This record gives sequence, structure tokens and C-alpha cells, in this order.
Amino acid sequence: MEHYFQPEIERASRDQIRAWQDERLAKTVRHVYDHVPYYRTRMQEKGLTPEDIQSVDDLHKLPFLTKDDLREAYPYGLLAKPLSDCVRIQSTSGTTGRRVVAFYTQHDIDLWDECCARAIVAAGGTRDDVVHVCYGYGLFTGGPGLNGGSHKVGSLTLPMSSGNTERQIQFMCDLGSTILCCTPSYAAYLAESIHERGLQDKIKLKAGIFGAEAWTEEMRADIQNKLGIKAYDIYGLTEISGPGVSFECSEQTGMHINEDHFIAEIINPQTGEVLPDGEKGELVFTSITKEAFPLLRYRTRDICVLNRKPCSCGRTHVKMSKPMGRSDDMLIIKGVNVFPSQIEAVLLQQGYPANYQILVSRENNSDRLEVQVEMVPEMFSDSVSEIAQREKELINALKAMLGIYAKVTLVEPKTIARSEGKAVRVIDTRNLY
Repeated sequence: MEHYFQPEIERASRDQIRAWQDERLAKTVRHVYDHVPYYRTRMQEKGLTPEDIQSVDDLHKLPFLTKDDLREAYPYGLLAKPLSDCVRIQSTSGTTGRRVVAFYTQHDIDLWDECCARAIVAAGGTRDDVVHVCYGYGLFTGGPGLNGGSHKVGSLTLPMSSGNTERQIQFMCDLGSTILCCTPSYAAYLAESIHERGLQDKIKLKAGIFGAEAWTEEMRADIQNKLGIKAYDIYGLTEISGPGVSFECSEQTGMHINEDHFIAEIINPQTGEVLPDGEKGELVFTSITKEAFPLLRYRTRDICVLNRKPCSCGRTHVKMSKPMGRSDDMLIIKGVNVFPSQIEAVLLQQGYPANYQILVSRENNSDRLEVQVEMVPEMFSDSVSEIAQREKELINALKAMLGIYAKVTLVEPKTIARSEGKAVRVIDTRNLY
């Protein structure tokens, strides 16, 4: 039986959701026009006043906002409330240029906690559960978001943060963790570590809530099988609030967007044209309930599809597909668009673990793609011919998926560095030449 944290909202009629969105959008636009010179200037450049934005139908008139805009406005340029009203900042985990800093009033944090609580309850969470949070804490939104959501549900919360795998597994066994919250790559590493120690029977996990990086259906199946759980996707980004912008239900066919707080659009990433539901494009979000840092038409760079078909779980909010890649981390190799998720899907289909590295370089003015893949222990062989045969099979499978040749190098188990946070999959050295 499906459970809901806020059934009256999660199962609201489409007319009610639309009414909330129209009213809250108009109010938010007026708020930022009056209090954020950056927005006022951008709107005036387009000849717009708040009166021009009365409903969701008017949303397309507003200019887009990008990460570059946020960096340009750093630190206080997009703040829509006095600093004295703000109680928290969070920041992106990016490593280049100016960081993006997001501000929260207590009201903003309360709403964020509720969004994460919806995700935990959708994954079967109750006040009787032990929620094991090993997303990073501190400036990263993963830990604080799921921590707050777990408190709202009333679950016992283990604020483990990331890393120290020995301690993670000890607490998991000793305290009977039932819901695991972390990146999918760390979940895969924990599963591997638990099996190595022969502790499968000591683990009481029933569900996992995994996000903060792209992962495939093949990786989901692998994690579910190894940990004996149901693995749920969760989506969010610091700029919009953090995890809990959308989340999966028991159907596991996409993530319900919390439409009472966020309006989603899909656009053509090249032209900015708004695309109809069902078409693949770049996801754009507008915050309609945030006080301190409401972003209008923020380009996420994530490529996905929106789906409004009725869901068997009873929730009425639109679903977004798992991101199929990013318009800004898409690799263009020999003129071909390549997403790391395509490579991961092939490796998992062929029985390899999600431990791999993609190396892109340029030799003799030509792009070169190499995929280094760990073998599982039972595959490992001293036979050069057997390894060469496995590499050839992967080369053919990757060519069928990508349409281009990729060199494959099989490496010994445990030789690719493990991630305790977001995995670094791609090393592109072409811009160094």
C-alpha cells in the first residue's frame, strides 16, 4: 500500500496544482522584481513588468537564468530577502570558478525538509525506520536535505556523512539501518564492501534513496540485487534547494516533481524553445515558494523527458525521467555526442561493475576515447588471450551503442579509485593541448 507524507498535496487535482502554480508564480515574480535589481534589470530589458506574468502560460516570456549568471551575481546579487532573515547557506560541489551560494530562510528550510520527507515516505519510510545518511554534510546539500526530511518523518536519523566505510558498515549492522541515503556509486561500493566481509545477513536495509549523480537502470538492478533492497532515485540541485525537487515512488518509472514548489519546463538546449511533454530536452526549473533565493527559469543542463500519464502510486504531480546526460557534460568525440551514462549501461549489461574511467585525449589532431574497466574477481585471468577477447567484446558492444570506436583496457579488480562522494568518471585532457 502506497503511503504519502502530505496526501492532500501529493494527490491534489491537476486544477488545484495549476491554481497553486499560477498564484505563487505571480507572487514570486513581483517579489524578485521589487527586491532583486538583477531580475528587475533583466525583465526591463525584455520590456516586462510583474503585471505581464499572471500565470504559468506567461512563464515563457521571462529570460533564462544560467550558472554563469549565478557566478556573476555571487555572493549576494540574487538575494531576495534581507541577510538578517536568512539562517543558512549551502554551496555547490563544483571546483571551477566562483562557487554558487544559495541562501535559505527558516521557511525555505522547512519546505525543503518537507520535500525530502515526501521522498522518504515514498520509499517506504516511517517513524519506525532508521535512516542512514551518508551523503556529504557541510556545504553540500545532500546530507542536510535528507537529514531534515528524516526528522520530519520522525525516523531515527544517523547523520553519518560520507567516507569511513568501516564505520558506516559497523553502524549499519549495530543500529539496524533500514533506509540508506547516498550517491549510487557509494552504494555500489558499500555493497561490494559488505559482500567482501560476508555481512549480508547482518544488514537490515529495505530501501535506498540515491541521487547526486547520473546512474543507469543496470546500476539500479545491480545495487538492488547485492543489497537486497528497492533503490529509489531522488533529484535536486543546490541552486533550486537541494535533493527533494523530485523523487521516485514505488513504480520506479520516473521522479515526481514537487509541483507545488517548482514549475518544470523542457526546452531545446540550442534554441531555448519550450518543447511539449514527452519530448527530450533540457530541464528548466522555476522556484515559486522560496523566499531567500528563488530562481526563475533556471537552466539545469540536465537532459530528460516530462510525463503526465497517471501514476499507479496515486500521486498527481508530473514525472521527470532519470536524467539522460547533461547538455554541458556531453562529450563530443569525432563529431559524435557521447554521454557517460551510455558507456555505463553497456558495461553493466556485459556483467562488469560500475567501476570505470573514461579517458578522452587528442593524438595527431584526432580525438581518442579509452574506457578503463575493472574486472570482477571471477573474471580475472592471467590469460592474455582471454583478456584480449573480453576487451574485443566490449569494444564491439560500445561501438554498437556509440557509433564510434573506443579503446577498452581491462584492469585488475580494485585498481580504479573508489568514490565516497560523487564519482569522477571522465578525464578529458583535450583542452590541455
